[in-house]
Amino acid sequence: MTSASINAKIMILGAVGVGKTSLVKRFVHDRFDADYKTTIGVDIQTCDVSLADGRAVRLMLWDTDGDFGQRIFETAYVKGASGAIVVADASRQATIEKMKALIEGFEKHLPGRSVRAVVNKSDLAETLPDGASFGLAAGEVLFTSAKTGDGVGNVFSSIAADVARRIAT
Repeated sequence: MTSASINAKIMILGAVGVGKTSLVKRFVHDRFDADYKTTIGVDIQTCDVSLADGRAVRLMLWDTDGDFGQRIFETAYVKGASGAIVVADASRQATIEKMKALIEGFEKHLPGRSVRAVVNKSDLAETLPDGASFGLAAGEVLFTSAKTGDGVGNVFSSIAADVARRIAT
């Protein structure tokens, strides 16, 4: 691939144990590690995404420690972010509430930036509700499984396309 024409800092936010690191590893390295290791602070990975129009977006993925909570917006980590992927765990309702609060915080501190609400571990849920069940509009919630890879590519490619559209306008 040619070098990326657009660079985008994307925050990966969510509660502890929702699978933020697993989603990033699945997307960047196409692998899943069942051994859980807590991220301390921030881990940064990069990956280039090719868009349908031939442009490339280099995503700089800032995988954050889930213990930050709303304090993340008081840190320098979010400065210059082009967007956020906010993750919840399909099997833990409390993480859905944290996801909604983090989305609100991100939109307040960085208005107009792209945000994706992601419910991970869809392979563990018996049924998956639509976004309205989470207090979000239907279609605003993306479902993924870092373990199986289902939906993961769509999350990252859709936010890359959004960032590119925002820059072009």
